[in-house]
Amino acid sequence: MGRNTRKRRSSPATKAIAASAALALGGGGLVWANFYASAHEQNGAHGRTKAAAAQIATVSCPDVGQQLTDVPARARSRVDAELARLDRQITEAYQRLADTRNAQARDANFVQNAILGPLASKRKAVLDRIALDINRVGGTAPAGLAELAACTGIPATPPATADPSASADPSADPSAADPSADPSADPSADPSADPSASAGDGGAQAGAGQAGNGPSADDFVDITTVRANVPAKPRNSRNASTGVFTTKCGVNANGKHNTDNVIVAPGVTNGAHHLHDYVGNQSNDAFATNDTFAAAETTCANQGDKSSYYWPVVRVQDGTQDFDQNADGGGKEGNVGRILQAKSASITFKGSARGKVVAMPKFLRIITGDAKAFVNGTANANAHWSCTGFESKVQLTDKYPICPQGSSVVRSFAFQSCWDGTNIDSANHRTHVAFADASGACPTGFKAIPQLTMRLVYDVPRPTVANGTVTNAYAVDGFPDQLHKAVTDHDDFINVFDESLMNRLVRCVNYGRKCQ
Repeated sequence: MGRNTRKRRSSPATKAIAASAALALGGGGLVWANFYASAHEQNGAHGRTKAAAAQIATVSCPDVGQQLTDVPARARSRVDAELARLDRQITEAYQRLADTRNAQARDANFVQNAILGPLASKRKAVLDRIALDINRVGGTAPAGLAELAACTGIPATPPATADPSASADPSADPSAADPSADPSADPSADPSADPSASAGDGGAQAGAGQAGNGPSADDFVDITTVRANVPAKPRNSRNASTGVFTTKCGVNANGKHNTDNVIVAPGVTNGAHHLHDYVGNQSNDAFATNDTFAAAETTCANQGDKSSYYWPVVRVQDGTQDFDQNADGGGKEGNVGRILQAKSASITFKGSARGKVVAMPKFLRIITGDAKAFVNGTANANAHWSCTGFESKVQLTDKYPICPQGSSVVRSFAFQSCWDGTNIDSANHRTHVAFADASGACPTGFKAIPQLTMRLVYDVPRPTVANGTVTNAYAVDGFPDQLHKAVTDHDDFINVFDESLMNRLVRCVNYGRKCQ
């Protein structure tokens, strides 16, 4: 999901991959698998890289989740469960592609007959059920939903030469800025993004990483070689809300983890297919309800904040294993290595450059970034990677930074700061909130709310890149077909502030104070 990159020349095959990439939150995307030569062949590292590049294949599955923007409330839980089933099917197809490379080498029709054909049949059954669920409660399922069942196998092209400065194009996505520099930037506004370049490069590197599904050497860049790319902040109007409210909720020192996602896949165990860190609310799992959240304990210092803040864990792939090595969402799905705990986690709420903010409704859900952005494209991508000492100058979206000695890796998130005034969630979990524009203004019909920003700092063993390989690689957890790309970073929030504390937060922000 090349995000902060200059456009690069792409072959027709690479462009075909990008053209067929799905823009789905659920049930869409590209399945990538690496077909290595047989394990007994001793080609050397360089030879294996060439073989992998020549034998990589993709399966493009059409979008489903983003098509479903008007699902009746009574059907949403069933539809969400079916979208989660489509995710599992893609995960299973990816694993089957990776596990059957020898059979594929012997039979040119194996992928179509043994993987794509059965996958289409399974998807068709799910799509039929989704349409039935929507129509049954008086809604109208999108026309042609069943036509999204078939997936297409596409060979990848050889990798392009890595360009370390590509992540620092001055015309790049303004959302790559340090949240303190431009907290209201719209991540969909990158005019230089070229998904086809990312798809071609990333697919060719699929075999890297401790689990064989990334990250690769091309996913890392020495931050000292990247040009400054952080734009100026929007200018404050006379009525700007300039205060800052800080809530202290810790770094998940108690080790609360699970691979659920109650926003996207409520009621579905392992709905995220990757592990999350949780701070704040201590009852977040697939089966949590608003009542569960309201009654939960919190790690936040101010007990009036029972909000749930959660993000995918970061792991270092140094050959070690963690507690979930043999678990779903962990080692079984390519998320391997030692889990790193952030050494600090800053959670703040900021105001609007254009005016006053209104209170967030209780139980408002917001997802920022896209866990599937590598294959979905940049529309919802909102990853920010940097190093201490560089945050005000360089922010990366599609690369992991290699920080200089004494500097720490920083992940930051700037959430959507505009709300439709009515809904605490939406069918695709996106359209009830929005980003402000470059001037700080919300879209017509939306209200400015306090903008949640988060900053996570990690002491990461410094990766080393040499001869096209990376040692001590680190990466965020993700869906196995996303190849642990930096651009898939994302963050989730469920507002469980009590009314009095939320009102105090709003007053603090609107009157230009610093509070906690």
